[in-house]
Amino acid sequence: MRIVVFVLIGLAVLVLALLAYAATRPATFSVERQLRIQASPEQLWPLVSELQGFNRWNPYARKDPQMRSHYSGPPTGVGSRYDWESSKVGTGSMTLTGQQPGRAVQLQLDFLKPFEGHNQAEFLLEPAPGGGSTVHWRMHGPANLIGRVMGLFIDMDRMVGRDFEDGLQNLKQIAEARA
Repeated sequence: MRIVVFVLIGLAVLVLALLAYAATRPATFSVERQLRIQASPEQLWPLVSELQGFNRWNPYARKDPQMRSHYSGPPTGVGSRYDWESSKVGTGSMTLTGQQPGRAVQLQLDFLKPFEGHNQAEFLLEPAPGGGSTVHWRMHGPANLIGRVMGLFIDMDRMVGRDFEDGLQNLKQIAEARA
């Protein structure tokens, strides 16, 4: 019986130490990837500024062809909204919150499942020297204690970054075929 008590106390100390260490981690996270694409910002604009255009190259939609989705609000511009529900990539919504035509789009991402999260995303288009564009895909948001504990075991930048890289490659393929 005494051994069980010592084991339980040891486990409690380990859990508390893990939580204490996680609490010292940054309270925000940020992920960014970029790719040079041989298309002008004007040619890329409909693919990043319109949610239906985005879903032509969205790596998450490609992970689950059975994803249920719904568009609402105006078809383009601030207020455009896209909701999704998927057993593979979760449930959430994306709302266009700002744009600088031909240059940048800001989005609010709200994840409901498998974990709740409220983040901001941005697509930035920069003319590249010698032609084409550099496309930046950024996401940042708060990291609650659960997220910080998970971050000790899962590298968010690597996990989400791979998806961003896949998405930018999809965008490149579509845009360069059109250019």
